[in-house]
Amino acid sequence: MEKREYEKVCYTTEQQEENVPLRNKKTGEIGYSYLCTFAGTTVQVRLENGELDSWDKEDCIPISEEEGQVK
Repeated sequence: MEKREYEKVCYTTEQQEENVPLRNKKTGEIGYSYLCTFAGTTVQVRLENGELDSWDKEDCIPISEEEGQVK
């Protein structure tokens, strides 16, 4: 995810209090953002199974809600 996309995801997550669906490019997992760490440029996500994880911004891409529900 590019810096601008990362900033948009973080703004949506933290300022608008909306979870953004993301896909991990390495693992294919889908997670929903709940916190960003600007110093570490990571996104904290809640996986579909309820577990929490942390992904580097380079490893994830935003996806549409419809795509997130298909998987």
